Amino acid sequence: MDKKNPSYTDAFNELQEIVREMENSNITVDILSEKIKRCNYLIGICKDKLTKTEAEIATIVISPLSKLFRR
Repeated sequence: MDKKNPSYTDAFNELQEIVREMENSNITVDILSEKIKRCNYLIGICKDKLTKTEAEIATIVISPLSKLFRR
């Protein structure tokens, strides 16, 4: 996994792992801030990839439909 530019799946999996660590109290207060910053970064990646995918899907679906209704 590329830590600086993870795929959506890698980012999501890392988020799940951090949440599990937090739920199990495996994160000390000393590193909690770093984990929260990492989560914020990973959430941004996931959100960005979902937004781009949604736009691509909309283009794929809407483009053929708009041609049908122009006739």
